[in-house]
Amino acid sequence: MREVVQVSAGVAYDCDVLVVGGGIVGLSTAYAVTRAAPGTRVVVLEKEAGPARHQTGRNSGVIHSGVYYRPGSLKARYAVKGAAEMVKFCAEYGIAHAVTGKLIVATERDELPRLHALVQRGRENGIPVRELGAAQIGEYEPEVHGLAAIHVGTTGIADFVGVARRLGEASGAEIRYGARVVRVDRRPERGVAVLTSRGDVVRARVLVNCAGLYCDEVARLTGDEPGMRIVPFRGEYYELARPELVRGLVYPVPDPAFPFLGVHLTRGIDGGVHVGPNAVPALAREGYGWDVVRPREVAGTLAWPGSWALARRHWRYGGGELLRSVSKKAFTRAVRRLLPAAQEDDLVRAAAGVRAQAVLRDGTLVDDFLIKEGPRTVHVLNAPSPAATASLPIGREVARRALEALGSV
Repeated sequence: MREVVQVSAGVAYDCDVLVVGGGIVGLSTAYAVTRAAPGTRVVVLEKEAGPARHQTGRNSGVIHSGVYYRPGSLKARYAVKGAAEMVKFCAEYGIAHAVTGKLIVATERDELPRLHALVQRGRENGIPVRELGAAQIGEYEPEVHGLAAIHVGTTGIADFVGVARRLGEASGAEIRYGARVVRVDRRPERGVAVLTSRGDVVRARVLVNCAGLYCDEVARLTGDEPGMRIVPFRGEYYELARPELVRGLVYPVPDPAFPFLGVHLTRGIDGGVHVGPNAVPALAREGYGWDVVRPREVAGTLAWPGSWALARRHWRYGGGELLRSVSKKAFTRAVRRLLPAAQEDDLVRAAAGVRAQAVLRDGTLVDDFLIKEGPRTVHVLNAPSPAATASLPIGREVARRALEALGSV
């Protein structure tokens, strides 16, 4: 017999706002709710044994400047504002970080117009950008070669896992780990009841969905149709065995047709240099290697019409990414475009990440952050990079919507 979880009339609520997901966006939301409305009872459900185990803890740790993003978009506004706030937050709480600046380097002539467009976009977004000729690149990165580059001084690096942990502590929220959402009963006239894998039932007035790789599934559990599906893309990284070759952060000129930034070089807060990522379809939502396959999740991806439309539209690009996944030699060639001194033996396999990429029914990759609302629910449906950078303003926006929903019931 199917187990049913229901919101019961006359039963006390366990909290006012229930946040699903203990990554940096979920914990920032909890923090923002309690800052904006002290006394609001917040519970965070996280299926893992600790915070920030997926997208937050498996990226390159970059505080993005906002130079890439369309002026006026949420990504542009929140990344620019969030970068400054993130540096301040890290400084205030003693979390490891540094403002390093970065180079975006054109290595082919056909990239020069796109590089110039980034200069214009950066200026429209209020970001100081310095244009460099080929000879000036060496002032910042002696081993990096290119035809031209831009230097973006506001880019940095941070320990985002440390940030997420501190947000959770400072929020005052009750955080329940090992609590995967199994079922949801949403009654617009009463509230939301959630059954967890621990067997707990948590009753709340409003539910906030920050479930990342599973945000579309959580939305559907509430009864809301999100109009998109998460198609997971794995980003594979290497560590540079000779980190002295790179002083800071070095990026290629991105292809504007894709939300991925290409294989880049990132000196982290630990002094090591990460190289990557590529972007290949993952065979599970937490598919951090080709050996991780979850047939039900693969079937769900293949059943979404947008997955097939995406594959038809971008098969050539995807083929190049797959080649770099299976061939270290091909990956090294991509690195050598920026860093000619790099050799195949310099690349040591490192932990991979998975990007929770929202794809619409027609195959469109959702480019901007996507937040939707339903009765007593707020869903964060697309929050990949630069969401860690932008997590403080994203959290405030989600909290604002949750508190509005709370005030209307």
